[in-house]
Amino acid sequence: MYCLLLKTRLRPGSLDAFMDAMRVNAAASVRDEPGCLVFDVLQDRSDPDLVWLYEVYTDEAAFEAHMRTPHFLASRPLVDPLILEQDCIEADSLVLNPSR
Repeated sequence: MYCLLLKTRLRPGSLDAFMDAMRVNAAASVRDEPGCLVFDVLQDRSDPDLVWLYEVYTDEAAFEAHMRTPHFLASRPLVDPLILEQDCIEADSLVLNPSR
């Protein structure tokens, strides 16, 4: 499995606008993409302008396909202006527990 953990620093006060776009993108990713297994958006408890995206794909090709989907492409112009900084960790899953 191909996993991403994105540390995303938002412009102050932009969380609601960011989440309006990310809820649509995350839900469509898991619902419509067979290769997207997990797409979670987390808010850091110590910093309201810091969010983490946790994404799991069957493989890197599934992630590359994700970046060509209509929902991903539609989200970019909405979220890009809200992001001050984003760091990405790429990883391979060793154990992935199923959701209940």
